[in-house]
Formats: sequence, C-alpha cells, structure tokens
Amino acid sequence: MTDRHHLLVHGATFAAVGDRGDISGVRGGSPPDGLFVRDARHLSRWQLTVDGAVPEVLTPVADGDEARCVLVPRGGRQEPPAHTLFREQAVGDSSFVESVRVTSNRPVPTAVRLALTVDADFTDQFELRSDHRTYLKSGAVRSREVLDDGIEFTYRRAEWRSSTTITADPAPDAVEETGTGARRLVWTLDLAPHGTTDLLLRVIARPHGLRRAVRVPRDPAAVRAHIAAGEAEFMEGVAFPTGWPELAAACARGLADLAALQVPATGPDGEELRVPAAGAPWFLTLLGRDALLTSLFTLPYRPRSAAATLFALAATQATDGAGSPVAQPGKIVHEVRHGELAHFGQVPFARYYGSVDATPLFLILLGAYVEQTGDTEPARRLERHARAAVGWMLDHGGLTSRGYLVYRADEGGLANQNWKDSPGAICCADGTRPTGAVMAAGAQGYAYDALRRTAGVARTVWADETYAALLEQAAADLRDRFQRDFWMRERSFPALALDGQGRQIDALASDAGHLLWSGLLDKEYGEVVGRRLLEPDFFSGWGVRTVAAGQAAYHPLSYHRGSVWPHDNALIALGLARYGLHDEARTVAHALVDAATRGGHRLPEVLAGYARVPGGSPVPYPHACGREARSAAAPLALLTAVGGA
Repeated sequence: MTDRHHLLVHGATFAAVGDRGDISGVRGGSPPDGLFVRDARHLSRWQLTVDGAVPEVLTPVADGDEARCVLVPRGGRQEPPAHTLFREQAVGDSSFVESVRVTSNRPVPTAVRLALTVDADFTDQFELRSDHRTYLKSGAVRSREVLDDGIEFTYRRAEWRSSTTITADPAPDAVEETGTGARRLVWTLDLAPHGTTDLLLRVIARPHGLRRAVRVPRDPAAVRAHIAAGEAEFMEGVAFPTGWPELAAACARGLADLAALQVPATGPDGEELRVPAAGAPWFLTLLGRDALLTSLFTLPYRPRSAAATLFALAATQATDGAGSPVAQPGKIVHEVRHGELAHFGQVPFARYYGSVDATPLFLILLGAYVEQTGDTEPARRLERHARAAVGWMLDHGGLTSRGYLVYRADEGGLANQNWKDSPGAICCADGTRPTGAVMAAGAQGYAYDALRRTAGVARTVWADETYAALLEQAAADLRDRFQRDFWMRERSFPALALDGQGRQIDALASDAGHLLWSGLLDKEYGEVVGRRLLEPDFFSGWGVRTVAAGQAAYHPLSYHRGSVWPHDNALIALGLARYGLHDEARTVAHALVDAATRGGHRLPEVLAGYARVPGGSPVPYPHACGREARSAAAPLALLTAVGGA
C-alpha cells in the first residue's frame, strides 16, 4: 500500500509528503510528491532511513499546516524499538524546514545511523501531469556541490537558473553518492541512556526569476507561529454565526486555507500585492476567474483581498494581442505561470487569456466593491482598465456582432473557456459536443451583471451619464435576447449554451444557477429554475450536480458532467436567495456544510455526484485539489446567502 500524500501550503510554495514525511520522486502521481515553488519541483527525493532500513510508522502524517509523524526501527514484540524518531516539517516562502528528534528507549548508550537521501530534479509541474505529453529540454544541465553543512543542487538551461540548497545542524558526517544522481546525507548520532538528540534541516529554493531574498524559518515552530499570525489577521473582524457552529467552523477553516493560499502579485504601478491562488497542488498561481470568484465570496468580510485582486488583474490585462489569438485588448488574464515550460513557450500559460468569463467577472467585482465598501479609489484608478474590459465584451467578445459572449476552442490551449473548461464539459443531453463557436449560458449572465454594475460605476464615480445609459441599454437588450434564444420551453429550463448556428445545447446543467446569481432571468423564470435545481436528479443531498442525473451526459465521477462543486453551489445559493427562494438556499447551504463537517470542516474543490445515503459521507472526486480558494471561500458565500440559520 502506497503512502497518502499530505499537502503543506504557504503562499507560492507547497510540499506533498507521504505518511512518514518522505518524498519519493514519483512522476505522474495525483498529486506528485515533492517541494514545489513557482511551478517547479525543488525537492524530488527526501527519504529517511535508520541504520540502513526504512522505519515503521507509529503515527502517520496528518493533514494540517505542518506535518508530524512518529517512526521507529523495524522490530517485533520480543525486541522493542531501540529509539523513536519524531519528525516535524513545515513550509515557508520558498523554503522547507524539518526537525528530527531521536530519543533513545534504552538505559545504555546507543549509536544510531541516520541517512537522508535527497535530490532536486527541477521538473516543471506540467511534466508531472498524467497527460502523456513530453517536452524537449535541450541543453539542460544539473549540477551538485557539496557544502560544509549540506549540499546545493543547481539547474541551468540557456538563461534559466534555479537552485535548491539543503543545510543541516549538525552538519552531516558525510555526503555519499547513490549512483542515481541523488545524494545521501549521513549522521552517526550518539545517544545517552534515554537521551535525545535533535537534527534540524533547512531547504532554500531559489526559482528562476525570484528577485527577493529568501528568509528561511528557524524551525517548524517558527513556521507555526507565522501561520497562526496570518490566520488571525485573515479572520480579524469576521463575525462567525453563533447559531450554526458547523457553518462557523467551515468559515474559519476556509479563511485559514485562504491565508495559506495568498501568492505574490504586482499591481499596475509596480506595487506588491497578495492575491488568492486558485489551489494546490496543480494551480498554486493566479487564475483570473478563480481569484475573482473567491474575492466576490469574501468581499463582505475581506474587502482588501478584492482590491488586491482587481489591481493584480488590471496589471496583467491584455493590451495588444500579445502574440496570441485569445489575448485581445481589454481581456482579463485566465492564468499566469512562472515555470520553465511557460518561460520557453512550450506551454501557452505564461500569460494565458483563454477565458470568456474572467473579463465580466472583473467588472462585477469592481462594481460590487464600490457598492459594498463605498471606496471609489479602485474604480477611479482602474477606469481605463474597466472601459477596456467593456470594450472587449462589446467588440472581440461578441456582444455587438453576435449578441452574446462567444468563444472557440483554442488549439494548444483550452477547448472550453467558461468555468466548465474541461473537454466535453459543454455538451448536449446525449453527450454530443458542439463544434465551432460556443455561447455559454453562465457567461451571458456575467456579462449582463457586468454591464449593469459598470453603468452604476460610470454614473456615480466617473460622472459619465451617457456611457452609463449605453451600458444599461446593452444589458436590457441582452436580457431580452437571452430569454428568447436560450429558454427551452418544453423543459422549462435554460440551455447550457448555444452553438455557432444558434442551436440550443440542451443538457440540464447547474449553470442555470449562475443566471440566478447574476439576475439575468425574469422572476417567473428564475423561480421555476431555482426549484428545478432542488429536484432529485440535480440535488445529490451534498449539493447540486453540474449535470442532472438521468441524462446520457451524466457521470458522477466526471470533472464537470455530474460532480458537485462547492463554489458552483455557493453561487446557486446566492442566486436562490436573490430570487426569494430562501428555503431552497438553506437546503443547499446545509448540504454543503454537512459535507464540510465530514471533511474536517474543509470543502474540497469538487465532490463526486453520488446521491447521499443515510449515515454516509460524500464520495471524493479522485483528482480534486486538496486546497482550493473558491471552495475555501464558499462557506462565507453561504453565510451571505442564508446568514446563520
């Protein structure tokens, strides 16, 4: 049986370790283990042996902000362990620290030989995905240099430079070659009768492009103190519901996870910012849609995060096409990557604009921020960016020429560019996929809300009544068109999308709930849709499925065709409340909180779509992010939707 992987996350750094705290260097795991910084693996081996053997686990690593485990040499009842090892690990910014305490269980002096096999392969995260792709890396050179107190690994490819430095206190007695490129740090420790010896290990990762100095925490205890301070700051001023302790616990857990997921970004004037990364392990970076939805959910409680997200996305807004057909002027970025493959153009995600909905969500957040806080400074500073975003929606986005926001599959990038962006996610009820242009329903709701909110900003902040009236008219026209073209009369439900010929993509999907959130549907239609989402084919008992069961397209373990997404359900709950369907909103909220309660009060990225059974727990989706910003923020959206009831 293989170890489970446990995630330690802090900013743009995460480690995935096994039950005994080891890193084995697995390629293609889910997730792969290792220490990762800015999309590269800076530790690919970290394996401890005792007297030449792998120790047994007494207490495995548990999920948390630091990893602790208890190990002993292999033995039996007639030969109790001579000593016990207590391992504790934590991550900081571009760093990893571990303390190993070795305690003798014998009444006589004892010697123990510890060895730690270490390596850094500097593999890009995209190489570790199970997608059967390979990437040529001509001229790449790896080197190793033994230090007085450890070892340094270096990677070079053309102008690309990365390194990992490992130091130990006490210094190792020897650094041995293994024949595989890894190195083995070796200590012989003399233990007094029932005595204890401590070993402290520090890892500094210096990824390419990191300009600031790395400040390595003294030890795991220092990391814990720093994490606790960050969590306290994130929770400051948030009033948790006293009448619903399970929701309060989910909100607290979510805020703690969001504190860990803050990654550095830069604003339009070069100012340093912290914004929510999408999630670990695969998306510990800025994703436009994810950061915007996370910021919208947390806006009533953490408005500073919303402002930072707006400024960071304005700084990365497309201006001149950027050499890519999906990077039209005014468009908000979908994904920002810092890894080697993105740097050399081997994947298109250094700054990737393959999203039809990040741009309207940017405008929604800007308008909501002004309405919520009364602070007009971001709207004034970002007027040029907001007008450019509106211009993209009207021109390149398709609102003027096609009447709707439109996208086409991007060769080498994403086939679908709405929130359901996996291949095949946009489909008919029988599972067939559209070809050519796609007009996704949810994106039209975002566009409607964006036009209306930006009209409000134009009127109250920019003092431009003419522009405000133009946007309000565009929103009204969009609403009329949508209900004419998307509404499936025979099913009393909106289509998931239209294809390039205007034909309805007729799968019954949860995206209809996003139309409630944006207010695009008339009240009569909205109430029908809201109640339909709570019928058994949609509602699993843990939440609303992305695709209703009973259709050929449905699969409970698919990413977007039958699974249950917490952030999707949070938007649905907000939409139900908007249309006065408060009982239905509470039903969704209680389902999600129940799911969180069974998972240590943490909501995962996505759950399987299987129906709830008495006494059961939600079935996990096998490849979900262990930490996901939108899911972490979802309990706060539920609090907004239903209060503490």
